[in-house]
Amino acid sequence: MSINFPLILVVATAVTGLIWLLEVYYLRARRTAVQKENLEQKINGASDIEPKQPILVEYAISFFPVLAIVLVFRSFLFEPFQIPSGSMIPTLKVGDFILVNKHHYGIRLPVLGTKIFDLEKPKNGEVMVFIPPHRDDYFIKRVVGIPGDRVRYQDKIIYINGKKQTQTFVTQVPAEFPQALRYRERLGEIEHMIQRDTFKQTRIDEWVIPEDFYFVLGDNRDQSSDSRYWGLVSEEDIVGKAILVWMHKNPGISLPTFSENRFIH
Repeated sequence: MSINFPLILVVATAVTGLIWLLEVYYLRARRTAVQKENLEQKINGASDIEPKQPILVEYAISFFPVLAIVLVFRSFLFEPFQIPSGSMIPTLKVGDFILVNKHHYGIRLPVLGTKIFDLEKPKNGEVMVFIPPHRDDYFIKRVVGIPGDRVRYQDKIIYINGKKQTQTFVTQVPAEFPQALRYRERLGEIEHMIQRDTFKQTRIDEWVIPEDFYFVLGDNRDQSSDSRYWGLVSEEDIVGKAILVWMHKNPGISLPTFSENRFIH
């Protein structure tokens, strides 16, 4: 199970913030009063000397503003996320570092995920980060079915409410002995690239998307664990919209590169 970083961040911010408040409204005054009382018993003491802060209080005051800024930025604005698998090839590669817009689909409380302010709804064709129903971890896929849609997957073609979504052949990879074919697909107003295995066959499946749920697929259609296998994504498990690639690092010992920065379509 992955480390719950949002929970750790919230707890750390709360603890350092509480220590800072105690220092401002209680501890500082108490130390000063004790120090003055001690100085009154001395003949050559300066009564305006303030006692030294405890090391724990000093560190808490230093870290609190940094943690608070990170918490607000990560919880309500943007969050970095690294692509762990090849399920979104060719749109996203293993090792891509992306930025997720956390407020595009509404403002949610950190850790709890409760939506407190509604904004946009996910649209077909958008790339979305979410927590799937079978794992407590971030997944990233493309939305291909919104509430009310009837989605059919037949011969590796998507049909939404009976309408065939266009795919235009682009290339085969590798060129000499092709193992995959790449197409330009259009979902709604978004045009993007997908990849299909040359030999793998698929069955005909159809889903009706209920209210507050979404159907998602990986762009690497025959190498993706998605809604075809583990079900629909709940509205309450949405994390945000993937908007851009800001860095790439190949697996293993390698230096990151910023030459592949791009917006995600």
